[in-house]
Amino acid sequence: MTKDQTGRLIGAAFGLVFVQANAGTLPTAVATPLRLLAIAAFLGVVVSGRRRGRAAPAAETAGAATTGTDGGTGTGFGRRYWYVVAAEALGLAAGLLVISRVLHVPQAAVGWIAFVVGVHFFGLAVAWRRPALHVLAASITACGVAGLVLAAQGAPVTAVRVTAGILPGVLLLASVRLSDRPDPDPAASADRVLSGSRG
Repeated sequence: MTKDQTGRLIGAAFGLVFVQANAGTLPTAVATPLRLLAIAAFLGVVVSGRRRGRAAPAAETAGAATTGTDGGTGTGFGRRYWYVVAAEALGLAAGLLVISRVLHVPQAAVGWIAFVVGVHFFGLAVAWRRPALHVLAASITACGVAGLVLAAQGAPVTAVRVTAGILPGVLLLASVRLSDRPDPDPAASADRVLSGSRG
């Protein structure tokens, strides 16, 4: 798989987890269809990725061989990617520790997760020179901030999880699916390919 295909798959997987982990707070009549739609969207990304893998141009593989693992569309993600991921992991761990051990506001955890995931997309947008990722980053970060505010105000758990859990998951899945649409202009397609899928 190329870096783009792997990035889409990772983004879709995170979107699926966001939805599945938070849909349980909704009524069954709403949660079940939502979960099924999320699974269908994820499977659609998998199928599309397999098709793209079979049709991937040889030039993409050649580019990976000459440029190494940083910045291109090959299979590697590069050091900048791992720096961003490491910062994300540290931010998640530190924040969740404070939320559970110091603030004792466990319902804020989902808001913090969405916030950190959103911020990490800003880092990826810079590391990968993908300006389109800023839109997804801002959207998910806003969901996280809203979830934190709701949790701080003692809002119902359902409201927090829909805002900071389900909505970011839907945004991730939708962004990956939109980036999978065929584009007659290869340059435009390349610029759009990770508009919301790396994670």
